[in-house]
Amino acid sequence: MTKREKGRVLMTADWVVGHENGRHVLLPGGEVVFENGRIVFVGHGFDGEIARRIDCGAALIGPGFVDLDALADLDTTVLGFDNQPAWKKGRVWPESYMQAGPREMYSPQDLVWQKRYAFTRLIRNGITTALPIASLFYREWGETWHEFAGAAEAAEELGLRVYLGPAYRSGNTYVNALGQIAFHFDEARGLDGLAEARRFCETFEGRAGGLIRTMLAPDRIETCTETLLTRTAEVVRDLDVPVRLHCCQSAFEYNSVVEMHGASPPQWLERLGFLSPRAILPHLTYLSGVNGIEYDSPDLAILADSGAALAHCPLVMARGGTMLQSFARYRDAGLTIGMGTDTHPPDMILNMQIGLMTARLAERDAGAVSAGDLYDAATLGGAQALGRDDLGRLAPGAAADITVIALDDPAIGQIIDPIQTVCLNGSGRDVRAVIVDGRIVMENGRIPGVDHDTLRQGAQQRFDGMVAQYPDRTFGHPPLKRIFPPTYPIRPAPERTREPSKRSQPA
Repeated sequence: MTKREKGRVLMTADWVVGHENGRHVLLPGGEVVFENGRIVFVGHGFDGEIARRIDCGAALIGPGFVDLDALADLDTTVLGFDNQPAWKKGRVWPESYMQAGPREMYSPQDLVWQKRYAFTRLIRNGITTALPIASLFYREWGETWHEFAGAAEAAEELGLRVYLGPAYRSGNTYVNALGQIAFHFDEARGLDGLAEARRFCETFEGRAGGLIRTMLAPDRIETCTETLLTRTAEVVRDLDVPVRLHCCQSAFEYNSVVEMHGASPPQWLERLGFLSPRAILPHLTYLSGVNGIEYDSPDLAILADSGAALAHCPLVMARGGTMLQSFARYRDAGLTIGMGTDTHPPDMILNMQIGLMTARLAERDAGAVSAGDLYDAATLGGAQALGRDDLGRLAPGAAADITVIALDDPAIGQIIDPIQTVCLNGSGRDVRAVIVDGRIVMENGRIPGVDHDTLRQGAQQRFDGMVAQYPDRTFGHPPLKRIFPPTYPIRPAPERTREPSKRSQPA
């Protein structure tokens, strides 16, 4: 692990995001001082002794981003981007594949490799606290102790603050021979997964000087039984750890829960005693009365009253053709709103931008939601969801988790307010330095010991190996060229029939 800086470190830049009286403030030409992993000063004119001074120049120094739904495997969004419907393109298991026995599509070593690869991407985009998420589409069933022990080791090596816990489930969807989506449940397997997750929490909580924290991660609400969620809630109370459950992310899911349990997803979770301030619910895009949901239920009020938090992932939702209806409505109801990336790139700045645009489109009002609302969600909202008043802000006593965003690229445009400029023209690629717990884990865009080009090549190689297995796990078992046709017809270059002519050499 990168060592903490010795002595007091003073950082200064054209702009600093400080924190006073419960809200962020902007400090032109501000200073941030940290020591032993904690912020000791934010303001102007620090007159104490310092061991090192870092002048970031034309940049914004702000709190590290909190990612409540952080991609932790190889991203497969591109496979479903233009290839629809999902059940015909291998995104839902065919019955034949399920009956033959689902298998792991990656080796145990590859699963650990993916975590480290994904964690470097998170740091590169200014994320200092992450709750990893990976798809179970490519898994035999749930996630394993081995891969998450490896994830803990990778996070410690890189210096990333994480909340870890292997995902588990009671069931899955599949496509039957008639092309209909059905459910398969194995409750015993789900409860075994919960027991393993609890043991993981008890073993790994607080490791690496507190950088490694734990959580429970039942996969998706429609693939969990009543017993699994009830017992999960009991473990949450016993261990006082966060629990994340993907919820209200599609009309299919919402309507399936209504059909199976006679209640909307929020109603069902409330009935089970699952909802609490420890619950983090990614997406919440489909609630009663919005996005085509006709079932009558006070969903938003239930969620807001429970203290549960939304992990808002606007980029991945917009790519799928939907959006929150709406950020302003959820905010005004008092729901805690944090942010998640959930896809590649894990670019929190891009998610703030898409979140701001879709929020205004939903209300048809540019004044309904501000850049500050999204920046708050990416920092303060995530910290509140985790019950951490030492994260998401730069104030004395807070953790020294800092993200530096460069403002010197001509592409960033002009600046009257740095938060508005970043939410207008910024990118994760503008992140220049990242500090976690007083450790400089990225400086000048470089992460110590990380060769990004080698990682990119390794990711592509593993991705290609996984894609080659798709026909076996796709309805009807079509060849790859039918599952993933190119955007346009491919015309390969003709084979050369003779040697190219030799050009005359200059005199």
